[in-house]
Amino acid sequence: MHIVISVVIFCLVLAALIDIVIRDESQIRHLPKLVWIVLVILLPLIGSIIWFTVGREYRTVEDRGSFGDPRRWESAEPAAAPVRAKSTEEQLAELELEIAEYKEQERIRRLKAELDERRNN
Repeated sequence: MHIVISVVIFCLVLAALIDIVIRDESQIRHLPKLVWIVLVILLPLIGSIIWFTVGREYRTVEDRGSFGDPRRWESAEPAAAPVRAKSTEEQLAELELEIAEYKEQERIRRLKAELDERRNN
C-alpha cells in the first residue's frame, strides 16, 4: 500500500512540475514560476495540490447558450462546402487536357528554337 501511495504522489509531483515548466508566465498566478517549482519540490504533496488549485490559470468557459440559441452559431466558422468527388471520366478528361497543354508547350518550344536557329543562320 505504501508503494501505491508513493507512486501516486510521485506522479502528482511530476505532473505539477511539468505543468509549471510548460506554462507561460501569464498563465501562472500569485507566485513566480521558480517559486512554484521550489514549493512543489520541497513540499511535494501540499505544493502540488496548491499548484493545481490556486497556482495555475484555468481558461474560462464561454457561455454559448443552448442548442437553439443563435449566439451559439455566431462565433462558429462557416462550414466548408462539401467537395464532390470527380468521376473517372472527369479525371481522364482533365488528364487529357493537361497532356494536350504539355504537347502544345513543347511544340511552341520547338518552333521558337527553330525560329532562333533560322535567325542565327
